[in-house]
Amino acid sequence: MNGSRLLFVDDEEGFLELYRAAFNRDGYTVETTATVDGARECLAQGGVDLVVLDIRLGEVSGLALLREIKAKDSRLPVVLATAYARYQDDFSSWLADAYIVKSSDLNELKQAVRRCLGKAR
Repeated sequence: MNGSRLLFVDDEEGFLELYRAAFNRDGYTVETTATVDGARECLAQGGVDLVVLDIRLGEVSGLALLREIKAKDSRLPVVLATAYARYQDDFSSWLADAYIVKSSDLNELKQAVRRCLGKAR
């Protein structure tokens, strides 16, 4: 799984920096963006193995981007990482391969990433 290319989409720069540092250290290639358009550009370039996606992305819902991603490539794993547990019951979130509540402790996120990459292989 190390060497896999991960895309993190979050409008909070602090989380993007945390993800970048932690996952680079674990041997992943990390791409980050704070916008839906940036995510679309990165995905259009290809080669992304997994997306970690925040639900709240300013004016655009991460759930809308999740539906878009899955419509284009249903096999691309997407992990929803959000500060809001209530979205677990939203039918759109069920398209995600994993759902975690954001935290500065990245153990749960790292486990979800490894599990989803393992299933995708």
